[in-house]
Amino acid sequence: MSNAFSSRCLRILVLAGGPDRERPVSLQSGKNVADALQQAGHQVTLADVMPDDFSAVDRFIEQNGDVIFPILHGGWGEGGGLQQQLDQRKIPYVGCRAKAAALCMDKLAAKQLAIKVGLSTPDFELVPRAGRPSLAPPVVVKPTHEGSSIHMAICQQQADLDEAWAMLSQHYPAMLVERYLPGAELTVGILGSGDEAYALPVIHIVPAAAFYDYEAKYNRDDTRYRFDFDPHICKQAQQAAVALHRAADCRHLSRVDFIVDKNGRPQFIEINTLPGFTAHSLLPMAARQTGLTGPALTDQLVRMALRDAQPIM
Repeated sequence: MSNAFSSRCLRILVLAGGPDRERPVSLQSGKNVADALQQAGHQVTLADVMPDDFSAVDRFIEQNGDVIFPILHGGWGEGGGLQQQLDQRKIPYVGCRAKAAALCMDKLAAKQLAIKVGLSTPDFELVPRAGRPSLAPPVVVKPTHEGSSIHMAICQQQADLDEAWAMLSQHYPAMLVERYLPGAELTVGILGSGDEAYALPVIHIVPAAAFYDYEAKYNRDDTRYRFDFDPHICKQAQQAAVALHRAADCRHLSRVDFIVDKNGRPQFIEINTLPGFTAHSLLPMAARQTGLTGPALTDQLVRMALRDAQPIM
């Protein structure tokens, strides 16, 4: 797609906030998306949205708005609940439809799909809170429907696992337990839909902390982001990311995360269908490497949404 802006000014509603734990991140993303779209020459409204309050969306539809750019993160905003409401209203919007959004938000379902399409992923199991993991440390314990590393625990020893399990079992009915792999963290942004989907440059994430946690993602300024990782491994990661994006029926954008194992193979960790647009966010960072600025990127995404708008069957 061309990076040049169309001459037509669009009326766009940017949705941010929502009820999920990642609400503060979403509000940051929403402001940045709205600012970028305004710089691209569009008429933009920024609004909060809740499962029981869709008034901003309904007003926008009544006013014959053109397209919605949802930039929520978390179980409802990214995981199908919001998308189902938008599908019912049959207005063009950026990102996955409800079915794909729900699949990708479910870390277990996403890993199962990754295996089905031939991707490698660390050994894993879903364990109810009343049960006990059969995988021995070192392991990673995480909720199945949270993002931004919220309540994720890396457990090097059994005592670490016992402590994490006692805490997390108070909040979640089951947890995903995954074999911990030490290795480089890579992330691949994807733009487009179907056969037109393509991978952005691979980012090698080098956190100053023990791992790339919530603080490193959004608040710390000492995380390093590099674009000089082994080209052969990067190509493998890009091919795997595009294959999963297509298999999951993702639209417009996604970001796929990997760990490189000791044999140099990218191991799939998770996929995000509404990656962030904060100052530290990875997909916009990768897009800039190709010359795609924030205004150009957001403009491209809303025009994809208009092009792909079809009646919901």
